[in-house]
Amino acid sequence: MTDRTTDRTTIRTTDGTAAEERGRAADPRLPAAPDTIAVYTDLNCSFAHVAVHRLHETRRRLGLEGRVWFDLRAFPLELFNREVNARPGVDSEISVLGALEPEAGWRLWQGPDWTYPVTTLPALEAVHAAKDQSWHASEQLDRALRRAFWAEGRCISQRHVILDVAEETGAVDVTALAEVFDSGTARPAVMAQYASARDGRVNCSPHLFLHDGRDSANPGIRARWVNGDFGTGFPVIDEDRPEIYEKLLTQAADLL
Repeated sequence: MTDRTTDRTTIRTTDGTAAEERGRAADPRLPAAPDTIAVYTDLNCSFAHVAVHRLHETRRRLGLEGRVWFDLRAFPLELFNREVNARPGVDSEISVLGALEPEAGWRLWQGPDWTYPVTTLPALEAVHAAKDQSWHASEQLDRALRRAFWAEGRCISQRHVILDVAEETGAVDVTALAEVFDSGTARPAVMAQYASARDGRVNCSPHLFLHDGRDSANPGIRARWVNGDFGTGFPVIDEDRPEIYEKLLTQAADLL
């Protein structure tokens, strides 16, 4: 599992010099507009499920819906780790992370082992493909796919499941999504996002970036593993500060 053990909740800043402005403009990790937060995640990452839930709920509570958008980007753990995101590790996180945000939706996998998702790349591609319609469509599909996996035990590796979930959102034109998805044109974008995250440029899933270069990895949560690493041991949350999401969203709103 890519870095989840270090406290990375500090929102870093830069001094705003001309050189730094040029550097930020050339940084592929940063969102293209001030009204957007870039959110690097994988769909089968429990820490990301908490983060995305908190982003949506905090935005709603602050009245920033329609003003601040989320650019969901791929941080495909299966590519970083060169293996399937291990189910024992994922299962070990559910009771711990689920206790932080029970309303996000959680359930241990109930189906046969052979129905467990072996990849999230198709679902990540669909989330990107939905951006052709709107930020809202992409956000809603991303959130619905997370709930489909974590709370409903659905195999989001499969095309028909992804399209069924898209239909259920009521926010996605499924015919248009299927056309883009089936064309394969979203795969290069997902691989470009993966490339932009490599070599330590993005620390973990989730990692958030603001337009001005400020960022926060695994916002507000400091965790460690005991009795072994991911897939063997289990996580312990040493610190949880959900209020950091209000700070991130108000900072994004202040950039507008």
